[in-house]
Amino acid sequence: MSDAFVSVAGVSKLFRPALSVGDRIAARLGASVETRPVQAVSDVSLAIRRGEMLGLVGESGCGKSTLGRLVAGILDPSAGRIEIDGAPVRAAGRKVTTRVQTVFQDPFSSLDPRMRIGEALTEGPLAHGLVDRRDATVFARDRLAAVGLDPDMVGRFPHQFSGGQRQRVAIARALAMRPDVLVCDEPVASLDVSIQAQIVNLLLGLRAGGDLTTLFISHDLGIVRHLCDRVAVMYLGRIVEIGPTRSVYEDPQHPYTRSLLAAVPRLEAGRAVFTPAVGQIPSPLDPPPGCAFHPRCPIARVPDPCRSERPLLRDAGGQEAACHFAG
Repeated sequence: MSDAFVSVAGVSKLFRPALSVGDRIAARLGASVETRPVQAVSDVSLAIRRGEMLGLVGESGCGKSTLGRLVAGILDPSAGRIEIDGAPVRAAGRKVTTRVQTVFQDPFSSLDPRMRIGEALTEGPLAHGLVDRRDATVFARDRLAAVGLDPDMVGRFPHQFSGGQRQRVAIARALAMRPDVLVCDEPVASLDVSIQAQIVNLLLGLRAGGDLTTLFISHDLGIVRHLCDRVAVMYLGRIVEIGPTRSVYEDPQHPYTRSLLAAVPRLEAGRAVFTPAVGQIPSPLDPPPGCAFHPRCPIARVPDPCRSERPLLRDAGGQEAACHFAG
């Protein structure tokens, strides 16, 4: 994508599990001990335009959060590169830009319980010279007001807020760094439905108010449809379908996307008939050959080509899909 603001090119992430006590003892005694790496993200390439909100969906354990942390610069990729407006997010093993910030799923664990909210909102901006210390209190009050909270709450601790209020504080803290890119990692998953609506409306307001580019990670397909311009579907560390939200939802080209969308509860009369994906997502320690979805796919043809050839993303009408039979 020539007008990409966030560029993810050929990114992979391997995690090597730590040796158990028994393995460490065996290694010291001269035994050969090997650990198989976990391929959390595998050769992912995608692009996000400036001001766009891209949704990232998939089952638990598919690598969504890992990809989000890679984009945010929290993790180093094992291969590939990630750039924001042509500049790397990480270099020499450390994050080199404040232009991308993260909103995590659980605001209670991401906020320091011993730090007042005003301090949490101003710690980063003060450290990076974005605000003068004399203006810190006014700055914190303004940040709270911007997310619909009472500025007088600036002296409270995180435990004195409700779950929805804490998530608003987490969003305010991220925006306090004046980022160009916001990575939202399941920001409404732990909230009640009524509170989810408040956070979704807040994100819609932020999106309408400027050029904030957002990667929105979620397993809630209804919220993604409501919020996002485009959606990427992830399975076992790979993007299997990506395209405009309306196109993907109305005419999914990958069997996995069809299974996900068919399983979304609907307020409709009558019986719903669909073919679900059978079985569980395979272990990333031992991914299937060829198309990773073929053991669960209702249209897979075995042995060829689904088991022997890994499909690449290709044009399938209004979107791209990694399926031999897309389109």
